[in-house]
Amino acid sequence: MMGDIHGAHRAMLQCFARARFNYDHDHLICLGDVCDGWPDTQLCIDELLKVRHLTYIKGNHDELALSWMKTGLPQQHWLKHGGHATMQAYSTGIPRAHMYFLEDAPLYYLQDNKLFVHAGIDPSLPLHEHTPAILLYDRTLAQRALQHTEPVPKITSYDEVYLGHTPMQGGIPFHAYEVWLMDTGAGWSGPLTMMDIQSKQLYASDPVPQLYPGVKGRG
Repeated sequence: MMGDIHGAHRAMLQCFARARFNYDHDHLICLGDVCDGWPDTQLCIDELLKVRHLTYIKGNHDELALSWMKTGLPQQHWLKHGGHATMQAYSTGIPRAHMYFLEDAPLYYLQDNKLFVHAGIDPSLPLHEHTPAILLYDRTLAQRALQHTEPVPKITSYDEVYLGHTPMQGGIPFHAYEVWLMDTGAGWSGPLTMMDIQSKQLYASDPVPQLYPGVKGRG
C-alpha cells in the first residue's frame, strides 16, 4: 500500500525498489492524490498503469485535476495547491487513458474488513451513505486517531482503516486504534511511504525535495 504521491515519480521508484515490488505479482493499493505538487504526475500515472494488480483510490487532488482535464477550466484553489505542476506535466496533451484512470478510481476499497479511503469516514454511517465530500476531504476520523484520548480499543467497525490526505509530521505513518495515517508528506518536505499491510514493514523514499532539487512542491 502507498500513501499520497503528489507527482513524485522519483520517490515512487525508490519505494518500489526498496520494497522489491513486483509489478506482475504484487497487489498495490494507493490511497489517492497521485496528482499535484511535484512535476511528474504524468510519469506517476504511467508507472501505476504498469502495475498488473492495482487498486487506486481517488483523492481530492485527483478529483480537482480530473475536473480540469475534462473542462479545461482550472479552479483557483487547485492552482494554489499544486495544480500548476499537473498542468505543466500535461503541457503536450492529456492521454485519454489517464483521464479514464482518474475517472474510474473508486472512492474506497474494502478487503477482509480492512478499509482503504483517501480522507476519512463517519463511523456512524454505512459506507453507501457517505458523500464524496466525506471520503475525499473529511479529517474528523484522522483527528480522532491523532488525539487518541478515547478509552476504547476501536473507533470504527473495521479491523483496520488506512487513510491518506492528512500529512504526518516527521515523515512516518501514524497508528492509533485501528487507524493508520499513511500520508507522510511527500507533497511537501517528507518522504513517500509504502507499507506491507500483512507485516507492517515500511519502505520510504528519501525526502522528496532532495529528489527534486530546486523544484518547489505543493503550495
